[in-house]
Amino acid sequence: MIGALIVLAILIVLGVILSSMYNSLVTLRNRYKNSFSQIDVQLKRRYDLIPNLVEAVKGYMKHESETLEAVIQARNVAVTASKAASKNPGDPSAMKSLSGAETMLTGTLGRLLAVSESYPELQANENMMELQEELTSTENRISFARQAYNDGVTSYNISCEKFPNNIIAGMFNFTIAELLESTESPEERKAPKVSF
Repeated sequence: MIGALIVLAILIVLGVILSSMYNSLVTLRNRYKNSFSQIDVQLKRRYDLIPNLVEAVKGYMKHESETLEAVIQARNVAVTASKAASKNPGDPSAMKSLSGAETMLTGTLGRLLAVSESYPELQANENMMELQEELTSTENRISFARQAYNDGVTSYNISCEKFPNNIIAGMFNFTIAELLESTESPEERKAPKVSF
């Protein structure tokens, strides 16, 4: 009788420990997915600003239709990649597609803004200045949301890989999540050189 009670107590303690580990993994997975939803909100805001930006510059940059079309095409690719990623945040192929699409969009936007500097009357346009400010603000929000997402994914991945959590993760199909890489080019990440 005492032996049966000891075995029962051990099984109960083991069950509590295993359920606690499982619940911890579920919590961490839901946290990083929630963090991705914050990125998704900011990306949608960015995508909504881009057509307004293109319309604002269209009248001034009649000879730059190729640049404008490249921005719209990159935006459409990024929207599609974002929708796929929001269905399954952390999926390696979806995150890589989103990162690639965002890098392409950032590059085309950079070219558009660089070309727009050749048009002083465009730079003085109130609407253009407001759109650039909104875009900059949105880019900062995306950066902060990406950092929160990546922190959440890192915590989740570490928990999935630690022993004995890795056993529970394997049993219940908790897969490693993919980080969302920065969309800045290597040149943009370099610190500016200052000489005196």
